[in-house]
Amino acid sequence: MIDSLIVFAISLLIGAIGIYAGAKVIVDAEDYTYAIITALIGAIVWGVVGFFFGWIPLLGPLLVFVAYLAVINARYPGGWVDAAAITIVAWLSVLVVLYVLAFLGVTGFDAVGVPGI
Repeated sequence: MIDSLIVFAISLLIGAIGIYAGAKVIVDAEDYTYAIITALIGAIVWGVVGFFFGWIPLLGPLLVFVAYLAVINARYPGGWVDAAAITIVAWLSVLVVLYVLAFLGVTGFDAVGVPGI
């Protein structure tokens, strides 16, 4: 159980790095703690909406993604386009971080708080 909590915490911190990077680039927000909370809320919303609607073909994953975007949109200034841009930058930056860490043998290839990774 402790191992799972450690993996969750590290994955959450890596996911928050992506959100922080996306928010810094898109809306010039510089609060990493805020990004951690956003990643945690996003992961919870992603999980809950995915549990209830994720099984619906085509529509389910779209609803899950829109719910995640709604979290980003609610937590950061700007609109839906900025939220989508933050998500794209977050996804790309986490992808790079995880690739490097996996290449070095430090971690697996997943993170909490950024969808699809």
